[in-house]
Amino acid sequence: MGGSIGRSFTVALVLLALLFSQTVAAETVRIGVLKFGTVAWELDTIRRHKLDEKYAIILDVQAFANENATDVALMAGAVDMIVSDWLWVSRQRASGMDLTFVPYSTAVGAVMVPPGSPIASLGDLAGKTLGVAGGPLDKNWLMIQAMATKAYSTDLAAANTIVYGAPPLLAEKAQQGELDAVLDFWNYGARLEAKGFRRLVSGQEAAAALGASGPITALGFVFHQSWAEAHPAAIDGFVRASAEAKAILERSDEEWAALAPLVRGEEDEQKVMRDRYREGIPKRPREEAEKDAAAIYAVLAAVGGERLVGPAKELAPGTFWREGR
Repeated sequence: MGGSIGRSFTVALVLLALLFSQTVAAETVRIGVLKFGTVAWELDTIRRHKLDEKYAIILDVQAFANENATDVALMAGAVDMIVSDWLWVSRQRASGMDLTFVPYSTAVGAVMVPPGSPIASLGDLAGKTLGVAGGPLDKNWLMIQAMATKAYSTDLAAANTIVYGAPPLLAEKAQQGELDAVLDFWNYGARLEAKGFRRLVSGQEAAAALGASGPITALGFVFHQSWAEAHPAAIDGFVRASAEAKAILERSDEEWAALAPLVRGEEDEQKVMRDRYREGIPKRPREEAEKDAAAIYAVLAAVGGERLVGPAKELAPGTFWREGR
């Protein structure tokens, strides 16, 4: 009798152990990131706080030299996820791809002017030398052009000497006095701000002037919808880990001290970077973010044309991931 009970108890334990192991089995998320990108800060926080273990995911982080390389890796199936913008996702969906998007940041670039510059508005830029990161079809540049046209009847591209270039190079040229103003990515703008540069106008201000009701999403985690539907625990665990990491970085200055080797730069630069990162943490409901993205998409489609958005005149349905879809 006792032996029978013992065997039954042992079998029950084995079954419970099997059930538990199946329940908590971690899923791998292969994510492609830029080698020196800001996404690394969040991923490092996830790992240091064991949020990957908490949410049963295994992060396989793969570094790439540029955005084109991450795009190719995602399309080729070499990674499950990258960071990009909803404009690119919408264009791919309109072309038949099943990409979709979860907001990562609302941090956007800004037009920066040197200390003591007399430039007070976009209207004062006429005839100046303006550096622009991201190229002629960068969405911040297009929004700021549209804002200047609407508010000051100024065609910035025609009225100025435009210098396109890589973000770090333009930041350096601005510090050397070779540019009257520079529209740079948010992290390089933050470094300039720490050196006394002033934000003239940001992409968020331009978006508001063009009809956005709140901070628009700038970048997000991009993945194939089919992958997310086949791996619901992986995408759910990653989204939860990402949100918790952001909450930690928002409330704790000590966390930023731990990130110093990744953030790089002098102490003043790191503080401004921290503050601007925190401002860029998405907090709006998906429906609101998607509605504003659709409104801004219409503006960008009118300004950038098919070279920017392809044949689609509206934000493609499904661009923003709906959990549990």
